[in-house]
Parts: sequence; structure tokens; C-alpha cells
Amino acid sequence: MSGELPEEELKEIIQRVTSKIDYGNRILDLDLVVRDEDGGIVDPTKHSTIAIFKLHDKRRHLPDPSTPKKLAVVHSYSFLLRLKNFVCQVGSDAELLMSLFDPKENRFISENFVVKWPASGLPNNLEMLDHCKVVFTDLGSKDLKREKIYLVCQIIRLDAVTNMRKPMIERQSSIPVKRKRVLSHFAGKMEYKDGGSITGTMHEKKYTQDLRRPFGIAAMDITDIVREKVESDEDKQHFVPFQQISSDNESLDNVLKKVIGAKEINSRGQGLWFTMRMLHGDITQIMKEYAYLVDKRTAIARKMGFPEVIMPVDVRNDMYVTLHSGDFEFKGKTTPKNVEVTVRVCDAAGTPIKSIVTMGASSTQQYITEYKSTVYYQVKSPKWCETFKVSLPIDVPIEKLHGTHLKFTFRHRSTKDNKDKDQNAFAMSYLKLLHESGTSVVNGMHDLLVFKDDGKTQTEAKVYLGLPSTKIELETRGSLQMVQNKGGLHCGGLSLGAKEKDRDSFQVCTLVCSTKFPQNVDLLGLLKWRADPEFNVQRTLQTFMKNVDGEEIVKFLRDTLESLFNIWMENFETDEYDEMIFDALVFVIQLIADKKYQHFGPVLDSYIKKYFSATLAYKKLMSVLNMYVSRADEREKQEPLFKSLKAFDYIFKFIVRSRVLFAQVSEGHSVQGRQQFDAEMRGLFTSINSMMKYTSTSDAILLCQGAAMKSLPIIVPVVLEVFDHREFSLLLKEFIENIPPDRLVRQKMICIDDLVLSKLFEIPESRNVLLQAITRQLKPLLERKEEQHICAQVLGNVLEILYRKDVGPTHTDVSILMLALLRTVIQAVIYMDRDSLLIGNFVACMLGLLRQMNEYHYQEYINNFQNRTDLLDFLMEIFMVFRDLVSKNVFPRDWSVMIMLQNSVTLRAMMQFSQTLNRQFISDQDFVYQLWNNFFHLAVAFLTQSPLQLENFSTGKRTKIMEMYKDMRREVGIKIIHTMWNNLGRHKIRFIPEMVGPFLEVTLIPETELRKATIPIFFDMMQCEFNTRHNFKEVENEMITQLDVLVEGGKGDVQYKELFNAIMSDLCSKHQFLCNTGAEFVKLVIRLLERLLDYRTIQTDENKENRMSCTVNLLNFYKEIERQEMYLRYLYKLCDLHLECDNYTEAAFTLQLHADRLKWSDDKLSFPLEKYPQAQTQRQLKEMIYHDITDYFDRGKMWENGIKLCKELAKQFENELFDYVQLSQLLKKQAYFYDHIMRSPRPEPEYFRVGFYGHGFLPFLRNKMFIFRGKEYERLADFNSRLQNMYPSAKMLDKTTMPEKEILESSSQYLQICTVHPVEEQRRRFKGKTVSDQILSYYKVNEVQKFVYSRPFFKSNKDKNEVSNMWIERTCHVIAYKLPGILRWFEVVSQDREEISPLHHAIEIMEEQNNKMKTLIKQHKADHSLPLNILSMTLNGVVDAAVQGGTEKYEQAFCTEEYLKQRPEDEHLVERLKDLMAEQVPIVAAGLKVHGEKAPPNLRPLQENMEKIFNQRKSIVELRYGKRSLDSGGPDRTSEISIRRINTIAESRPASTISTGSSGSSDRRGSGGSFTQFVEVPSIVQQPPPIPMRTPQNPQRSTIIGMPKISPTKQSVIIPSNSVDSWQSSGNSPPANSKQRQTIVLEERLTPVRPVRPKQSQPPRPPRPTTTISTEIHVGPPLPEKHSVCDYSNLPEPIQLPPKISHRPQSVRDKPMLPIPTMESPSSTPPGKRKTKGGYESPTKFGLPLDTTYSEDSAQGSHKQSPTGIRRSGTYHPNSGVSGVSDTPQSFTSPTDDNILSNNHVPEKISPASSASTTPTQEPPLPKKSENRYSTAGSETTNL
Repeated sequence: MSGELPEEELKEIIQRVTSKIDYGNRILDLDLVVRDEDGGIVDPTKHSTIAIFKLHDKRRHLPDPSTPKKLAVVHSYSFLLRLKNFVCQVGSDAELLMSLFDPKENRFISENFVVKWPASGLPNNLEMLDHCKVVFTDLGSKDLKREKIYLVCQIIRLDAVTNMRKPMIERQSSIPVKRKRVLSHFAGKMEYKDGGSITGTMHEKKYTQDLRRPFGIAAMDITDIVREKVESDEDKQHFVPFQQISSDNESLDNVLKKVIGAKEINSRGQGLWFTMRMLHGDITQIMKEYAYLVDKRTAIARKMGFPEVIMPVDVRNDMYVTLHSGDFEFKGKTTPKNVEVTVRVCDAAGTPIKSIVTMGASSTQQYITEYKSTVYYQVKSPKWCETFKVSLPIDVPIEKLHGTHLKFTFRHRSTKDNKDKDQNAFAMSYLKLLHESGTSVVNGMHDLLVFKDDGKTQTEAKVYLGLPSTKIELETRGSLQMVQNKGGLHCGGLSLGAKEKDRDSFQVCTLVCSTKFPQNVDLLGLLKWRADPEFNVQRTLQTFMKNVDGEEIVKFLRDTLESLFNIWMENFETDEYDEMIFDALVFVIQLIADKKYQHFGPVLDSYIKKYFSATLAYKKLMSVLNMYVSRADEREKQEPLFKSLKAFDYIFKFIVRSRVLFAQVSEGHSVQGRQQFDAEMRGLFTSINSMMKYTSTSDAILLCQGAAMKSLPIIVPVVLEVFDHREFSLLLKEFIENIPPDRLVRQKMICIDDLVLSKLFEIPESRNVLLQAITRQLKPLLERKEEQHICAQVLGNVLEILYRKDVGPTHTDVSILMLALLRTVIQAVIYMDRDSLLIGNFVACMLGLLRQMNEYHYQEYINNFQNRTDLLDFLMEIFMVFRDLVSKNVFPRDWSVMIMLQNSVTLRAMMQFSQTLNRQFISDQDFVYQLWNNFFHLAVAFLTQSPLQLENFSTGKRTKIMEMYKDMRREVGIKIIHTMWNNLGRHKIRFIPEMVGPFLEVTLIPETELRKATIPIFFDMMQCEFNTRHNFKEVENEMITQLDVLVEGGKGDVQYKELFNAIMSDLCSKHQFLCNTGAEFVKLVIRLLERLLDYRTIQTDENKENRMSCTVNLLNFYKEIERQEMYLRYLYKLCDLHLECDNYTEAAFTLQLHADRLKWSDDKLSFPLEKYPQAQTQRQLKEMIYHDITDYFDRGKMWENGIKLCKELAKQFENELFDYVQLSQLLKKQAYFYDHIMRSPRPEPEYFRVGFYGHGFLPFLRNKMFIFRGKEYERLADFNSRLQNMYPSAKMLDKTTMPEKEILESSSQYLQICTVHPVEEQRRRFKGKTVSDQILSYYKVNEVQKFVYSRPFFKSNKDKNEVSNMWIERTCHVIAYKLPGILRWFEVVSQDREEISPLHHAIEIMEEQNNKMKTLIKQHKADHSLPLNILSMTLNGVVDAAVQGGTEKYEQAFCTEEYLKQRPEDEHLVERLKDLMAEQVPIVAAGLKVHGEKAPPNLRPLQENMEKIFNQRKSIVELRYGKRSLDSGGPDRTSEISIRRINTIAESRPASTISTGSSGSSDRRGSGGSFTQFVEVPSIVQQPPPIPMRTPQNPQRSTIIGMPKISPTKQSVIIPSNSVDSWQSSGNSPPANSKQRQTIVLEERLTPVRPVRPKQSQPPRPPRPTTTISTEIHVGPPLPEKHSVCDYSNLPEPIQLPPKISHRPQSVRDKPMLPIPTMESPSSTPPGKRKTKGGYESPTKFGLPLDTTYSEDSAQGSHKQSPTGIRRSGTYHPNSGVSGVSDTPQSFTSPTDDNILSNNHVPEKISPASSASTTPTQEPPLPKKSENRYSTAGSETTNL
């Protein structure tokens, strides 16, 4: 700030800026800033509590600074206008008359601002533009409320009357351009003649000059600017468009109406430019406050009328005259004349008074002697509407101005100068300004008489002054009849027509603004009472009060009061006129007090202070007033008394001023005079006090008493000037106490409040007297809850005054208030509704009183209680109030200053009351548990309230609080909680365990010193309980319970955990008996804290998986410590989380945990559950939970688990409850589950191993490995994306090996993800039985706990044939719990690794290929309708392997003498490999035969190509390894295979097949095994399409396969029915018998050539899922097409065929699942085959057995591990003989590519040992044979 702004404007700017800042704080929900009136921030320590509360309340209700602010109550306004430019082509000099106009009243409301504008278009003095400004002043609030206000500028041109017949616009448009330019310089001085050029100059032909002629109007609506609804300043310019008159005879009044009524004015850029601004105050104020805007050169244009406030110094004697209109007849003339009116102000002799007329305000104010109107060309009835001002002299006596009048002369103005000079006035009129009575002309319109002037003789003034001037005067004088009778009036050259039609008319309007000339005769009679010899006081005063208007009185207020007091003083000796003059004086005072004239109060005050001089008036005034009060019971005196009491304040001002003047003039300070005055004053107040005792119900008495109570406090400061304050306070006390208790209660309290705010209450002696009376009035009202608002206001004002430093000592006053009202106020707060608008006021009063109490006050108050019970009740009440205030604050939360002040006062009171507890309530006989308990809870509530949690605040706010109040939490914790707990002594046990939770909440506050002081309390509690009960179980249980609630609610942190551990461990270690149990308790709490902190950390996280993990951690913890209620609390939280994520299976398993803890009994529940409120017994609850679980299992497609529960429930309904109705429903539900197992497809989920490495993860994830169960249809790419979204900052590791130490210790996040494959557990109940694959497929991916991952690696450098050097590292992971479970993932708890040699791997691949081909051949022989694509691809991949050269690579790698020399121990394995290659030949031959029989024409080229290559390879293999046949044993080793197929075909269409073994959600290999179809479907049911077969996937993704070592078994195989899609894809037509309904049973017995092995007790491989046709349509969700980032193995891909063979990619529904026969192990071991401990080497899947066989020994871990092979993946190529193996390591982790080639899962072997492993150089001993071996068929080979 430059410091040059005026103080008021600077204050306004500061307030505007701070209001916007505060409004922004409010929008941002920040704290409210408490400011004073100047905008400065308030220091709460320097202001009372009540003042702080009021400032808060005031700032809260501040309006939005963007809304228009309400106008302040200002009595005078000013409008600043600055003319910046006038753009208009006038052509001559012009006058600009600017004024304010009211269009509704159609009149100008201000004087004109006159600006002379030269013809050149620019002022002669350019500085004029900077000083051409005016202030329209004297505007009042009424003016601002006008409907519209316009700024109007009238443009009058000054030129000659040339060519006036044409309108100006036409004349200007008819002048050629060049001539027009000349005319612009010599306008009015040249004449343009038609057909010629400019023919004359001003010297050749003269015209009449300097005529005032109308030119146009410019107007602008400034209503919003005046009302300050829009911002305006002196820099913003406004353009006001100009509207020119259309002709010289059009009046400006008519143009103004057009402009105001027009929506838009086409000004053609002509107009005026202004700046405007609204200013507050009269001209004196604005010249002082806005000196930089208004200076001496600024014109002052006053309002035409008085301002709202007329100050005594504001003396005016102005008269505004408006020439309105006229009508003139000219006999013998065909055209009207050009009439000009000339106005002069003349005295009684007719002499013009010079320099008394002005056209308006201007920068250089000029007065003229005569005023000339504008001239309208040839207008019979001109309408001027022009206003000028007549300023009559002020210092001239009225008598000398008698006869002053306005003389109007009318003259015709000719266009020629020489003729115009000869024109004399043809008529005249006059108007008297002052009448003979001394009154001025009345305001309003005057219809003047127009006297014709013959012009021959000069008429003297005495002649026309004797004639009537107006039509009204003509009629009232009785002259009208005489004029008519005589044929007119003729006098001294003046004549007046006899008839009205023969007379001209002329109208003027006058407005008198004079403080010298009244317009009312009765008022003039009072003012001139001395000059009236017949003056009668009574008559004059009666007519004065009856007939004089208020506006006249206020204009002559000073003169009126002077006249009244002069009359009274001159009649001082008599009492005759006292009441009349007193009533007249009251009348004037009441007039000023009226709302209409209340702004004249300052005028009356100014008169009393400066001009009042009646020294003896006080005696008369007091006498009359005392008489009225004394006779208040008289009916006729009650009305004047009421009026007098309403004027009480001004009457006492006159009394006191008169007494002061009298003392100054006559007696000074004499004792006698003083005593006499005091006695009179005392008598007056005694009479008033007596009047207050009246109990009459009369309205007049009530009004008088109410008026006295309202007026009495107002006169206090006046009375104190002349009366003793002590005696006055006693009189006021008597006044208050004399009022009946139930009479005018509200008025009485308002009176008391006004007395409190008076100066008398600031005097200590008087305050002490009044305060006792005030408290006696307040107490019963507060107790009765009456007038609570005014009571709170009175009490607040008392406290606010007592806090001030300038009111003397207040100790005694505070004691009076405290003893009388403290408990009453506390009880009022207790019983008041928290939503009450007054609750804040009462709390502020209570806090204010407590704040002003010192230690002596507290002690005095405590000692004042008569008995201990009252003290106890008080302490209970105060503790209750404090606790309620800090728990639920009554103040808005952004009132931080008020809230901190409240806390400071509360803390100080708590410190004082704690001493009372220690002194009076600590002994055994005096101890009160509830009192101490309330105190402790108060301390905890105070300490834990949010306004004291400094760590949550900004640094600035925290610093300010610390500087002003310090950390109050520390003081409470150390000085109150810690100290008071130690003072309890042996009473501590009574607070255990109830206070564990509250104290725990205290210790959880993040303040180190506070924690150090309060944590040891828990050890003290443990000691106390241990000493009493010999354990501390209650402390432990309560600690665990409260920790769970508090930490979850946001309390506590890691630092607290560490500090608690350190302090408690140290204390326990030093204790003799608690060193062990205490340490265990501390560890328990620390474990719980860790889990709770983890849980809270992820509570608001969107990652619900982490929330589930933390919930399970807490679940297990509470289960471990047997806290059932807490356990169930988190169990249901976990269930709800699963339901939110649609994890219905996991939700069911979670609920199962609760159900398992319940019994089938009618025992009552220990506590009710919110989820099952109707359950009363354990049986009821368990039944309800079971129903929910079965529903969740149903929605999660886990029907097998649902069946178990149904069976258990069925037993209860059947055997215990005998509820057959529910049993029937349950069995239906169970049947529904069975039906869905066989009919509905279920997607097989994938499993993923995820490693979370780095310290960036939460502790429960950090450097740990988990197995995740994928969602439906979720593949590795989708899973990777999901986890990356969950952990966006994590980096993906591209290696599957264990990360380095650097990564493990990094602060970042690293993720390692790969696919793993579940290991199916052995099922004894399936052993030796034919089981549908729909049943077995469930156990392949469910109820699993082991998972395998295989990784290829090279032990030495790669050679040309990498097959011989590629090893497989196979890892088996064991997780904590089976999946699925209560989570979709579990941590890996153990891992086993083993290495598979290349030769073992090759044998596994060959065995899988052979078995797969044999299965396909058998299926196609059993069902000719099967699609041919899978068989085609399988055969082509074996015959023409495109990857790594096929079996030739195996020969080159292993079937050489060099290899046997290096590894002689592998000779039997090499022989096995050769047998497999030889056995492959007849299998391929059989397959080619089947393929050739079924191949359509488009596959014939493929068939021929495969046969050609096969024949070449066949001869080589038979030559090297011998010739084999399909029946000669060898690879099949199946003693008997039974294929059984049950097919139901609808009559209308063939049955379609549905695969349930692989549902598209899983990347797992198909589902080998038998394929059953048992359900017949009616023809009316539309059968759903078959579930698609798996198609080849990305060739880079590989799948590990196993090496079967089992003997062939006999198995029934169910062949699926043919489908429409199959016919379309294979090119076959539907079967001929497709319309018949029949069952087809196919059986085929295959006998091996080789001797079979002895039968083992191995269970059969699980068959493929059967195709079932359901009566319900089950349509799975649509699957996306395959693209680069999402490898859905169940989506089809085009088969890669030779170029000439066209192939349409099969649709999703084109591939039914194929049945695969399972095999039983022979009873004898074939030569050269290794045994394992559990039997022969088991088939495995993806490198691990799908069922791991354990014998009794294996269960004890005594078995050993045998080396196994792994399965590799690649892509089939039609032109290659045998599939190759991909060497990409990552490809071995994502088995996605095999379903297109094979439908059977070939299990691979894994050793059941958990720790043993083999090395490449040494083969482990063969394990013993197991009798009971269960093997699961069903692993798909991949492109080998």
C-alpha cells in the first residue's frame, strides 16, 4: 500500500480482501479466522471468551463477497460524474445540461450540470476534460429505492434561426459534402440557397444570433450503478448514445420519452463518454474522505429538495422554477410564432434583482439576472420543461423580501436580426415568491395568467402586482365575473381576455428548498409569536400540533424549539402553559423519533449540544414529568405519560443540558443548588420506581411500564453527568426489583441488558450493587428455562465487561456470579438440546465464568457447599458436561480458536477439581468409584479429542497452538492420568479391566513423552491383578479386545509397537513373578499389533486380495488364542470380502469354518450374530449357515462340496428332526447338484506361482512365494496384467530362478510370476472303478496342495542336437492349505527340486505320443462321426515333425554306441526308447488307415503326403529295430479294453455334445479318460452346443509331459454323440439314423501281442469328462478371440496345413471332447522296467504326477525318489516327421498348446519324497512295488 488512500477507503479494501480470504477458507473447509472490525486477526488471550464467541458467530454469517452487498444505513449519498468526451456534430456552440431523472414520476430530481461545449468539438482549454466533473449530492435512501434513475443530458445549441422550415437532419443531408464542411465552421452565420453555392457571409446578411435551440437528448439507465449492484470506479468509461431531434418543433421532453422507451438507439457513434462512481456521505464528508476525487473545481449539483438529514448549519433559500408549457394564440397570423420566455426575479418595485438566477451547477458557478428559454420553431403550444434555480439572499430579512416575484415576458424571435431587434414582448406573467403572510409560494404546478402587452406603454410593477397572477387567484378573488362582465381586463397596457378561449395559458412548477421561508401559516404563527399582538399560546400550540406537517417542522426544527422554550421561559412564573408547552415539546421529539424522521436525531442532538440555552427549563421539565408519573393511575394522564416516556431520553437531555447551563451561568457548583437538584432528581426516580409496582392489567399501565424500562437505560450516561452514580445505581436496583416477577419479563431483561451495557455498570461500586439484583433476576429464569436467549445475552455481556482491564477490580463481581449462577448455567447446558441455537451461547458463558475464576474462586466455590453430597453432585455434573463437550463439540469444527480456548479452560478446571478428588474422595470411607471413573473417562476423552491431535495439523497451525497453549495432551497424560492413577492405591483393582481400553487409547496417541508416561500403567494393572487374582487374564483379554477396535479405527503405529515392546519387556523382566508370563503377554500383543497394523494399512486399499490376506492372518491369530468372538468377527468380514469379489467358493469355505465350530445341539448361543438374528440355538445357526454355504457352493460350481453338506443335513432332517418336508427339498437340491456335476460345464482354473520380492511390499508379502488360483477363463497374460494393476510400481522379473540378494533387500517391488500345475491326490474310492471324467475332472484342479513347475536347462554347452543336452529342473511346491479354500491363494511352505535327464524326457515324450495316438484311433473306430482335425494334426505332427527333427534326433542323441559307452547304465533306457520307436510304426499305420477312410477330398493331399513320408520312415525303423504289430504287445500292453458308448439321439436332430472336462477357462490339458453320456433329451429341448476343444496355441509356449510306466488296463470307454458342428467341420453328413431315438453300445477288445504285465492295484486313469445333454441350457460366457497378449487355449486356431489344402478354422463349439481309454497295470513287471516305491513309474502331468501314490512307508518319508522325465511343447508342422522341442525356457511354464493334438492327460512321474533328489550321473535305487496304486490318465502331449 502506498499509504495515500483515505482511511475509510483503505478500511473498505482491507475488509473486502479479508472477506474473500475468509470465504475461500470456508469453501476449502479450513479454519475460520477470527478478525476484528479492521480485518486484523484477533489474539484470543486479549479478548474475553464471550467476545471470541461473538466474533466467531459474526464471521460465520458473513455473506458471499460475490453477492451484492446490502447498502449500509447512510443518510446521504453522492454520485460522482466526469465528462470525458462529447462526440457529436452540432455545428455551433452548445450547452450540455446533465441531471438525474426519474422516469416514473417524469421529473428531474437534481440540478443541472452545465457544460459549455464549443463548435469546434473540443474545449478551448484541454484541461477542461480533466476537470469537467460534478457531484450530484444530497441523495437519500429513498432516492436509491426509486424504480429507475436515468442520467439525462440535454443538448442545447446556440445559433441563428436559419432555414428552420426543414428538419435539421434533412438540411444537413441536403448539403453537398464540401459545402457541409464549410457550414460546420460557420453554422448559423451563412445560408445555403437552392441551386447555388454559399452566397453570403455574416457580413452580407445578418441573422438573429445566440438563440437557445433544442438539439437532442442522451440518456442512460444508472439504477444499478447508483444502487452499487455493479462495480463502478473513476477509470471505467461509459458511453451514452445521443438521439437528435427530428425537427425544430419537436420538444426535448418528447425525445426523452422516446429514448427511455426505446430498446436500442441508433446513435451512429454520437454520444457522450462518462465515468461514474457512487460515494457515501454528504458533500462535506466526501470532500474530506475522497479529496483525490472531489476538489474545489468540482461542480456541486444538489438534489431539488431537502436531503433526508437537514443539519442546523445547512441553511438554504433556494427555489427551483420549471418552465413547463404554454399555449399562445396570434390573431390574424396563419403560422405560430417562435416564442421565447424571459424570466427575471424582481422586487416589489419591479426592479430585477441581479445575479440571482442560475441554470445549474458548473465548474465556474455563474449567476445571471435573466433566464431565456429555448425557442421552438413555429410551435403554438411549446413544451419547455426547463428548470433553473433562484437563490434568494439568506441574510436579508423576510420583511424586505415581501413583494419579490418572478416576471415572465414572452417575445417572438424573428429569423432576421434587424427584424428581431424590433420585436417587443407581446405578453407577460408573474408569480409572487413570498406572500404577505411571510410564507413562500407553495410547491407544485401554477397555471399563470398571460396578460397581453400592447407594447406602447411600459407597465409598472405596482400595476401588474395588483392583478391576479394565477387562475386560482382570479377565481378566489371574485374577479372572474367582473372580467367577464366587462369584456375583459385592461390595465396600463395589459389586457386579459374575457373568455378563457381568448386567453393564452402558461404553466410553471415551483419547488422551494428554504430553511428561511416556511410554507405553513400555522408554523409561521409559532415562529413569529413575538410579532403577533394577538398571540394566544394555547390556540397556537394546538394548531401547531394539529395542522403543521412533519416535513415543515424538521426543516425549521431549530426555530421551532427556540420558539417553544422562549415562550416557556417568558412565562416561567406561571404554571398555566407548562403542560401545553411540555406536550408540544414531546410532540416535536416524537416526530423526530418517528421512523420517517428518525434520521433527524443528529440534528436534535446537535441543537441540544450547541444551540439550546434555556437555563431554567430543567425545573419545568422535571416538574411536569414528575406530575405525569405520580398520576399514572389516572386514566386521563396515562396517554401523555406514555408519550412522555417515549421521549424520555431527549427530555432528560434537555434537563441535564439546562442544569449544566444553569450551573455555569448562575450558581456554579453550590452545595445548596446541588442538593436541591439531587432531591428533585431523586423524587422523580422514586415516582418512576413506584409506578413500576403497579400490577394493573390495563394496557395503558403496561405500555407506560414498558416505555419506562425501554427508556431508562438510555438516559444513564446523561444522568451520570449531574447525579451521583452510587445513588443512581441504588435507584436502578430498586427499579428492577419493583417490577413484579411475572410481569413484562422480556422487557425487564432487555432493560437489564441495556443497563449492563451502560457506563454505570463499568463503575465498580455501582456494578457491585446492580450485579446482585441482576443475578437474582437471572437465576429463576434459567431454572425455569424462560427467556433463555436474553438471559444468555445478559450473562455474556456481564462476563465480557468483567474481563476488561479498564473497569476496575472484578474479583468480588466474579465471586457473586460464580456463587449465584455457575451451577445453574452448568445444569442449563446439561439439559439443553445439542441442536439448540442457544447451546453455544450458554457454553460460552460457562467457559467465560470458569476462565475468569482463579484458584481462590475455585476453593471458595468448593468450600461453599454445605454438605458432601452437594459437592459430589456438582463434580458429577461438571465432569459430565466437560466430557460431553470434548466428545461432541457444540461449536462448528472450523472454530478452532474457540475450541482451543474451551480446551484450555477445561484443562485448568480439571487440574483444580483433581485436587478436590485427592483431598476429599480418596480415603476408604470417602472413595466414590463412579466419581473417579467419570474423571478418568473425562481425562481420556479430553486427551483423545481430534482438535488436540497436533500431528494432523499443518505446520503453521501446529506451531501457533504450541506457542499459545503448548501440547495439552502431555499435561493431561502426565499430570492428571498418571498422577491420579498412582494416587488410587489399593483402589486400582476396581478399575481393572474397565480402564484398560481408555488408557490404551491414550497410549496410542502418537506423542512419545505421553506414551512413555502412560504405557507403564498397563504393567501396574498386570501387577495389581496378579497380586489379587494370581493372573492377569482380564487385562490380557481386554487389551486384545480393545487393540482390535482401536487399531482398526486408525490408532497406533509401528513406533508404538516398538516402544510398547521395549517398555513392557523391560518392566516384566525386572519383576520376580511376571518375567515369563509377562514376556509372553508382550509377545502376544506385539504379534497382534503387527497383524492389525497390516490390516489397517490395506483397509482402504482397492486391493481386496491384500485385505483378505490380512483378515486371514487375524483370523488365524484369534483362533490360536481361542477368542471366538473376535475370530467370528473377522471370519464374516472375510466372507463379505469374498462376496464382493464374487468368490462364492471361498466365501463358502469361510463360512464352513464357523459351521465346523457348531454342534447339532439345542444349546443356546453364547452371543447372537448380526447376520443370523433369528438363530437362537447352535442347531438353528448351523442349519442356516449350511444353507448359505450350499448356495455359495452352487454359485461357485463346487457341487461336490455342496453334496457333502446336503448329506449331513439330510441325516439331521431324517434321523433327528424328522422334518421330511425339508428333507425332500434338500434331496431335490442334492439331486440338482448331482445333475449339474454331470451336465454343466466347469472351467478348470489355472494356478500361478507369484513371488513378492523387495521391501516395498507389505510385511505379510515381503520376500514370500504364493500359489494363486486363477479366476475363470484367466490365463497367464491376464493374471500378469491383473497383478501389475494391483501393484503398478512393481517390476516384473523375467527369470523364474530365485532372485539375488540385492533384489530381496531392495526397497522396490519385484514380481515373479509363472504357471504351475496341480498334483492330484489319490482317491481310494475310485480304485478299480470306471468313473466318468466329469467326476474325476473336479479332483484334478481342486482339493490340491501340491504344485509343480518345470524348467529346462543345459548342463553343458549346446551342441547341434540339443535334445541330448537339455535337462529338466522340476520343482514341487507345497502350500499351507488346500486350494480352493478360504483364500484364492496360499503361501508356499516347502519346495522340492529334482532334475530329469534328457533320455528320460525323450522316453516320456514317446510314450505319451503312442498312447495318445492309440486312444484317438480307438475313439474314431468307435465313433465315425468324430471330427477328423485332431487326428490329422496328431498324425501329421508325428509323421512329418517340423520341430527339432522328430524321432531322428532321438536316434542321433541316444541310439548310438558312443552314447552307450559314455553312459552304459542307460542301456535299458535306450532299449526302451528303441521299442517305443518301433511300436510307433504300427500305431501310425493304423492311424493313417483310419484317417484315409474318413478323410474328405480336401484332406486327400495331406493323406498322401503323410503316407509317403511314413513309408520312407517305416522301412528304416523296421530295419533298425524290428517289425512290430499293433497286436504284438509292446507299447500298448493292454490286456483288454472295453469301449462302451451310450448315445441318445433326438428324433428331430442329432444330439450335440457338451464337454465338461475343459471349459475354456483353463489352460490345462483336456481331460483324458472315459466320456459318458447317460441322459436322454426330449426332442422339444434345444440342446446347447458342444464345449469347444482346445486348439493349438502359441508355439513358444510349452507344456511339460510325463512318462507313463504302466501296463495296459481294460476300461470301458463312452463315445460321445455326434454333433452338428462335427458334421460341418469334418465334411461328413449327418448319420442316416439321426432321426431315430436309440442307444448305441460299442465294445472293442484289444489284445496285446506282447505278454502283459501282472495286474497292479493301480487305480485307473480318470476318464475324459463325459458329454452330457442337460434339459437346461447352460451357455457359458462368450470368449474373446485370441490375440497376442491373451492366450486362451480353448479358442480355436487355424490348423496349419499344406498350402493346397484349404481349411476353415473351427469355431469354439466345433470340438467335442474325445473319450480316452484308461489302462490298468499288469500283474507282472515287464522286463527292464523300473519299479518305484509305490509301484511302477506313474504317469505324470506337466512334470508331476496327477496323483502321488503313497504307501505306508511313503507316508513316513522312507521312500526314495526316482528320476523322471518332463514334457516339452512345440508346434506341429505338417511337413515334419516328429515334433521338436522348443528351447525357450519360459515356454515350459505355460502349457496351452495341446488340446488340438490330444485329449488325454498323460501323467508324469514324480517321486513322493520331499527332499531326496537325483543327479545326472547316478541313478537312485528302484523303489519297491506298491500294491495300491492309483493313477490318473489325462495329460496332453504338445507337438512332439
